[in-house]
Amino acid sequence: MRFDLGLVLKQLGITEDFIAACPMPACEECTDLVDAGLDLFNRPQKMTPQTFDAWCAMKAAAKSAGLELILVSAHRSIEYQCELIRRKLKEGRSIEDILQVNAIPGYSEHHTGRALDLHAGFDAPLELAFENHPAFRWLCDNAAEFNFHLSYPRDNPSGIDYEPWHWCFSTDRPSSYS
Repeated sequence: MRFDLGLVLKQLGITEDFIAACPMPACEECTDLVDAGLDLFNRPQKMTPQTFDAWCAMKAAAKSAGLELILVSAHRSIEYQCELIRRKLKEGRSIEDILQVNAIPGYSEHHTGRALDLHAGFDAPLELAFENHPAFRWLCDNAAEFNFHLSYPRDNPSGIDYEPWHWCFSTDRPSSYS
């Protein structure tokens, strides 16, 4: 059976009005992915080959600076994004609240295989406290060298809440880490 995104979005309560108001660009789901090892929860992760090379180089540079960067999540399929939203709806959260922290399926950078959620081994993952860790400061100072940028800084125009842990690899700049 074929996955019908339009139907699933309607079932989730994501109307045409939500989609029309979404300031984020649509993101195609990447199919050119490589194994990137296990994440913090021992789940296998995938990302694009270029992202993987840059991630390995950035992680090694952080380690040389005495910091450990830990992968929390990478590629997420559109179907998986739908399931994340479905679970939150079952918890009793409103679709408006959910879309403050999760992109509409089809609009998440995670679909591209270039977005990484990172952790530094303290506190709980995917929490604002990450911004207080030296690893976050290091990322702010060094991630661009590896073609990564913070996707959702404070007061960003995407409509997504501030996420200090969410970094995305950019393919529009020449690599400076190799």
